[in-house]
Amino acid sequence: MQFQKNFSLKKYNTFGLSATAKCFATFSSAEELKECLDEGKSVVRKMILGGGSNILFTRNFDGVVLKNEILGMTIIEEDDEYVYIKAGAGVKWHSFVMFCVDHNFSGVENLSLIPGNMGASPMQNIGAYGVEIKDVFCNLEAFHLEEKTQQKFSASDCEFGYRESVFKNKYKNQFAILNVTYRLKKHPEFKITYGSIEKELEKMQVQELSVKAVSDAVISIRSSKLPNPETTGNAGSFFKNPIIGAPELQKLRESNLLTDPNIPYYKIDDKNFKIPAGWLIEQCGWKGYRKGDVGCYNKQALVLINYGNATGNEIYDLSEEIKISVKEKFNIELDREVNIV
Repeated sequence: MQFQKNFSLKKYNTFGLSATAKCFATFSSAEELKECLDEGKSVVRKMILGGGSNILFTRNFDGVVLKNEILGMTIIEEDDEYVYIKAGAGVKWHSFVMFCVDHNFSGVENLSLIPGNMGASPMQNIGAYGVEIKDVFCNLEAFHLEEKTQQKFSASDCEFGYRESVFKNKYKNQFAILNVTYRLKKHPEFKITYGSIEKELEKMQVQELSVKAVSDAVISIRSSKLPNPETTGNAGSFFKNPIIGAPELQKLRESNLLTDPNIPYYKIDDKNFKIPAGWLIEQCGWKGYRKGDVGCYNKQALVLINYGNATGNEIYDLSEEIKISVKEKFNIELDREVNIV
């Protein structure tokens, strides 16, 4: 293990932003991580970096960046109903999903083509099209960066919420996730009523529903409306979908401020409803907006874009303008899903 000084992080964040780390190293095991921490113990600030798909660098990082490259994927247990798969935190999330799809294991097909690595999946409680990873999560093993000990976390330990877990608040920057174990179903149960999956399946002329068919539909939908981070700098959904109460929803439906009276929403329970943040942003006129190398994607307003040489501060400033406009028009506060550094 050897630290590299003043290391460029441009290729390690999907926004493609120019930022440097004071020190940089990779690790592929808990033992290598411990060596890195021992070697860099004199540096106070430390960051564990995964796929870099949910991070916005607004400045250089004056500390040690340790990139998680723990790989491997293994079926560790199975019975008549379920199969348990453990994967290293450095495994690409979509590779894990494709492994499950190829083996007809059900539970994550709705989460196809989400960028990032396995380690970020429980941190963010990633989700799409009516599915969140907490629905299939079994446990994870993590390494405490200060105590240098390993700890296992159950689903209840992780305290999953909407795009939330203990690793984003209570234990923020305290642990490095080493591996994650998910429980998949051998007998598929499909969730296709959320979003436009049913319409896409009809368009694809799917005769018999399958894990692969649902995954293919999701991939088609995402590919049609989301830019590829390998060619266009972005971090996917920049904001969380806000959750509002029934009175707020009724007030919104009665408002005469809307260009589109058909408000999309998803019922969480009798008192709470989720409103698509992209729809709110589009109503404020941001969809397709561009200033210099910063913009709001013309097919999905929820995605902010680096068209080439944007800075992290320029992207952050645009996100702030969007937040203010949505607040002024709808009295709804948008929360960023992307982590700001």
